[in-house]
Amino acid sequence: MTTFIGDYPCKADSKGRIMLPSALKKQMKGSVQDKFVVKKDIFEKCLVLYPFDEWERQVKMLRSRINPYNRNHNKFLREFYKGTAEIILDANNRMLIPRRLMEWAGILTGDVWLAGQDGRILVLDKEKYEYGSMNEDDFASLAEKILGGPVNNNEE
Repeated sequence: MTTFIGDYPCKADSKGRIMLPSALKKQMKGSVQDKFVVKKDIFEKCLVLYPFDEWERQVKMLRSRINPYNRNHNKFLREFYKGTAEIILDANNRMLIPRRLMEWAGILTGDVWLAGQDGRILVLDKEKYEYGSMNEDDFASLAEKILGGPVNNNEE
């Protein structure tokens, strides 16, 4: 699995194309570095870009937990896949994100941020990226709440 790190300012042109920064492309493992899936984020008004191998891993994990014959699971699946699209980089490392997804995320043209987040890349409008962050004290409190519990050290 690829771990993406770093955040990169980019520009979206009038057609919705965004150039994938070379630093993010270099972080990708495997032979297929030009095929992605983009989808709406579940928790925020931004897009999530998955390299195709990571997308397949996510779908496999999803399938192991979902029964399509369960009414609630079926509703979840419909919503989960509703805002997805396959993306192929062109010869200039640009990706064309469907306009409907760009509009949903509030990204029309102009400044965009691509932010690595483990096995995925967040695609955010500049204002949401800059002003949607937590302050340092709130982040420290959240980190303590999530990570500050007892340590399970089995390395003896």
